[in-house]
Amino acid sequence: MPERLPSLNALRAFEAAARHLSLTKAAEELHVTPAAVSHQIKALELDLGIGLFRRVGRDLRLTDAAQAALPDLRSAFDHLTEASKRLRETHSGHIITVSAAPSFASAWLLPRLDRFRDACPQYDIRLDATARVIEFGRDGVDLAIRYGRGDWPGMAVTPLFDDAVFPVCSPALVGADPPLRSPGDLASHRLLHYEAGSSGGNHPDWKMWLMAAGVTLSDPSRGPRFTALGLAVQAAIEGHGVALGSQRVCDGHLAAGRLVKPFKLEMRVDFSYFVVAPPDHLLRGPVAAFRDWLL
Repeated sequence: MPERLPSLNALRAFEAAARHLSLTKAAEELHVTPAAVSHQIKALELDLGIGLFRRVGRDLRLTDAAQAALPDLRSAFDHLTEASKRLRETHSGHIITVSAAPSFASAWLLPRLDRFRDACPQYDIRLDATARVIEFGRDGVDLAIRYGRGDWPGMAVTPLFDDAVFPVCSPALVGADPPLRSPGDLASHRLLHYEAGSSGGNHPDWKMWLMAAGVTLSDPSRGPRFTALGLAVQAAIEGHGVALGSQRVCDGHLAAGRLVKPFKLEMRVDFSYFVVAPPDHLLRGPVAAFRDWLL
């Protein structure tokens, strides 16, 4: 008789808590409460007859037994994820799951997806609009478009295109009082900030742009903050201030007249857009087709 396995939900709760060394972060990932994670782990410890965690002050640590078993457990979940993905692909046809930041997905990628459907009608796209750090196997993502310097170890990284940043605002703001005719006039206007955070990678900010423009403001950090670039751009469209826009995100708004560039100065940056995927993902026909179409 095969050995009876513990609850899969309990094992998943343990693996997530062990990876994060945090019940709270594990609960966020699994979309349950920390109490539910704690309950699953206690049930697993009772079932196995061993302790899995120990407290050192306020820190959560693995016991030796848990540490020894964790690599095999992670590998098992990776295999389960891959098997489930293959079953879904067989059932649903050739679906390609693409991860991209919400602002880039809505402003650049989404308007072009009809072209991919015309070129490759046998494939469908599932768009995961997020800038958070992803685990390709665990999150079921085939390919990602990310903004940064291209430093994603272990990934196949292909440059997509460079970018430029520049101030953008509502057309009404340019002729308002006080005026907005030169970079120095920014001292009299509200700056709108995009904070990428740890999940969004690197992104140029006002401090960088002002330094490149040779402008000194008494407090360049003043003004409201947004955790999505698209929200900062939308706030600029609605006249709430001046945002530091990205060429790829703002070109459509500029062409439609919803935004204007009050100054001609653009800052070319070290940051670029990249196509990122595990090397073995690009061996799959649908994923390779989408990457080739992007390029």
